[in-house]
Amino acid sequence: MARIHLSLPDKFLFRTEIPVRASDINYGGHVGNDTMLTLLQEARVQFYRSLGFTNEVSIEGTVGHIISDAAVIYKAESFLGDVLVVQLAPIDFTKYGFDILYLVTNKETEKEVARGKTGIVCFDYAKSKIASIPGSLLAKLT
Repeated sequence: MARIHLSLPDKFLFRTEIPVRASDINYGGHVGNDTMLTLLQEARVQFYRSLGFTNEVSIEGTVGHIISDAAVIYKAESFLGDVLVVQLAPIDFTKYGFDILYLVTNKETEKEVARGKTGIVCFDYAKSKIASIPGSLLAKLT
């Protein structure tokens, strides 16, 4: 089976730290694959808040976004008590969306834990259809 490869940018737009909680640990004793997507979502929410938006579903009026696809490449285990540094970089803009690349590292060891990508499609929740990227968001991302 072919493996997914994600090339990382030279520069990230946002950085946050997220501690690994007991509820993030799976039966294997480490952060589970489902939890990694939740941690990326937490970082994304913090990113939007740093830009002045309160949440992902009402960036500009009724226009927010939905996730069209997601990929995670795991590089190392992460355990209870670790502090993960998550960096984000929006890339590949189109009229209706963009991708966000993520780099997750262990704060103490600086070891890469994971790489991720989410496809973002802007969505008008009132009309229940895709929408153009809000100008206020695009201006802050580019």
